[in-house]
Parts: sequence; C-alpha cells; structure tokens
Amino acid sequence: MRLWNEPAGGAPRQVTLIRLAGEIARSLGGLGRIAVEGEVHRPTTSRGGWVFFTLRDRAAQIDVKVPSGNVRRSRTVHGERVCVVGALQWANDRGQLHLVAEEVTPVGEGAIAELIAETRRQLAADGLLDRARRSIPVLPTVIGVVCGSDAAVRKDIESVAAVRFAGYPLYFEETSVSGPGASVSIVEALRSVAARPGVEVVILARGGGDGPSLLPWSTEEVCRAVAACAVPVVSAIGHEGDKPLCDEVADLRCGTPSIAAAAVVPDRAGLVAALDGRLARAASLLVGELRGAVRRWEAVQPRRALGQGVERGANRLDRSAGRLEALHPQRRLADCRARLRAPDWRRPTWEALSRAEGRLSADLRHLHVLSPARTLDRGYAVVTGPDGAVVRRAEALHVGDPITVRLAVGQIGAAVTNVERPDGGDR
Repeated sequence: MRLWNEPAGGAPRQVTLIRLAGEIARSLGGLGRIAVEGEVHRPTTSRGGWVFFTLRDRAAQIDVKVPSGNVRRSRTVHGERVCVVGALQWANDRGQLHLVAEEVTPVGEGAIAELIAETRRQLAADGLLDRARRSIPVLPTVIGVVCGSDAAVRKDIESVAAVRFAGYPLYFEETSVSGPGASVSIVEALRSVAARPGVEVVILARGGGDGPSLLPWSTEEVCRAVAACAVPVVSAIGHEGDKPLCDEVADLRCGTPSIAAAAVVPDRAGLVAALDGRLARAASLLVGELRGAVRRWEAVQPRRALGQGVERGANRLDRSAGRLEALHPQRRLADCRARLRAPDWRRPTWEALSRAEGRLSADLRHLHVLSPARTLDRGYAVVTGPDGAVVRRAEALHVGDPITVRLAVGQIGAAVTNVERPDGGDR
C-alpha cells in the first residue's frame, strides 16, 4: 500500500514536512550509539543544568548537548579535544541536529592528567582520599571479582586461588573496563557483585593499558562507588606502575590482579598450621592446669584443715564467753550498786528507773539470744571432761576418760575410745 503517489520519470517525491522529519529521525535512530572526537567550542550551561557546545574539526562541526544527569562524567573545556559518546537526535520544532552526549572524556595525555588532577581535588575536598580504610576479611565467605572479558586476568586470579585454597568460592562479574561508557558499566557491576549473598570483599581487576584505556578507573563516578561500596574493595588495575584514582580510594591497593588474589584468598596450609598450633597451646595449658590442681589437692591435709577449723571455732567461743560475762546481769547490777554508793550520786527519778529497767530487759533478751542454750538448740553440743571443764582440744583427753556431752535437752555420759590429734597422730 502506498502512502503517496510517486510521479513517473524520476520526479521528486511529494512528502509533508512532518513526514520528512519523521524519516530523518528514524534514519538517525538506526545509527545507534556513536563515539566521535573533536574540539570543544564555546561551552555554555543552561538554567536547567544542561551543557551545550559545538564539537568541531577542521572541516565539520555538530552541536552537542549534555543532559544535567550526565554532566558529572563529562568534561567540557573550551579548546580541549574530547571524545563524545552519545546518540544523534533531530529536533522537529527547530529543524536542528544534535548529538546528545552520555559522557565527554578528554583525549590526549595532558588533558587526561588535568582531568585526573581535578577529580582528585574534588575527592580530597569530600574526604574520600583520607577516609578510614576497612580491613580485608581473613576468611571471606565469597570473593567477588569485577573484570573484563579478558581471559588472562580471570585465569591469573583462578590460578592463584587454586594454589592457595583449591575450590575457594569466587564470583566473577564481567563488564566493560575501557572505552566509552565503561565507567557506568563498572559502577553497575560493582553494585551488583556487592549485593550478592555471601560476598564479603570485591576485587576490581584489569590488565595494563595506556592512559585513555585506564581513564574510566579514575572517574569521579567510579571512585565514589568504590568508597560507598557495602563491602571492602581491593583495587588491582593495570600493572605495578599504573595508579588510577580508584587505587587511592579503595580499601587495599595491589599492583596486579595476581597480587590481589594472593592478598584476599586465604592460605589453606597456613590456616591449618595456625589451627594446629592453637590446639597444641590449648592442650598444653589444660594439662598444666590439671597438674597444678592435682598438686594443690595433694598438698591439702583434711585432718589438719579440720583441726584448724575447730581451733578457730574455740577461739570465737572464748571471745563470746568474755562478752557474755561482761553483759551478765549480776555484773551490771554490781556496777549499778557501785554507782549508787558514789558520793555525787543523786536520787534517780522514776523516768530514769524506767529507762534503766528497759535497758536491763533488752540486755536480758540479748543475753538470751547469745546464751549457750540457744546454741545447743541449733544442734551443737558441749563436751566436759572428768574435771568438769569444757573440752576444747582433743589432746586434753586420754583413752578411757569419762566425758559428759550436754545437749539441748538432757546430757549423755560417755567414755573416750580414740583421740585424733591435729597432726594426724593417734594416742
């Protein structure tokens, strides 16, 4: 079905302006994403944060606009040669062709160095370069690796892991590591790996390259993603001499991917040796404690300890008897009579006598509590020898001596059949 009539004889087609604009837009859309180099000419910024400039070469030029969301990863300095990655767009209302940029990166060693220096100043101002570094886990559950599709980098890491701990869990996330759009891909891959269950550390790995190919690893976007990562990040970009900015932000910097693998993958033989050493030390300490306990037990003499306890009890009983004697009512009555006979004694009032009577009653109650009879009520007994004196030491008696055991209720007559002295001897 034809949408318009095509004249014969090679005459031009008759189309509407809207139709023409639509065909131009469809034709440009078929080109997809492109990367083009040129020189930045007269960049300006709109109120909405968009950046507009002209990308020109010796014989051509095109208008470029950078959306506000892509300005952070775009460097637009007048006169600087750059590479613009984006897509062509046709504006119907103005009849203009634009290159909508996703990112604008400098081309040339001098421009790249200046861009990296500017990014470093911004990161330092935000405190990302001197932030506290997180420690790498000794035995991570899973090790995540962000790398390119280069088989050499992955093979290096896998070979080191096989030597140090065969079969250790590694998870690889392949992504674009250089060229246009690499910084966005790296950030997405880093976030994806860190979000996987069990991943406790991430290695950023890439082989060597020139300044432009390593530039994505020095972009502000990648550096901030490394600093904000939920798990520690190990940077292993390029060779020993390559030092992109992500090295300065990462929790650990390694010169090569192989060195990074050796720093993160645990050494199985070393772990086993350390565990054996700890078990041996624990066993040695336990044996030492047991031997010390046996020596202390053997040094204890039960009879001697019992004799010392009895002696301490007898001493306490003597001290209690002395206090009871001082509190005896007859003793206190004698003291009162002595005070009554004093020359300066004045006749006590009824109130004083009542107070004295109250104190005397309290003393009698206290004496009742401390009396030997109450002690006997608690299950103790008092032993007296042939002479009627209280027996406090075993050596005061001899075999065959009659003794009297006074209980809480009544008393018992008995005879000594055996005497054990505190030193363990018998007689």
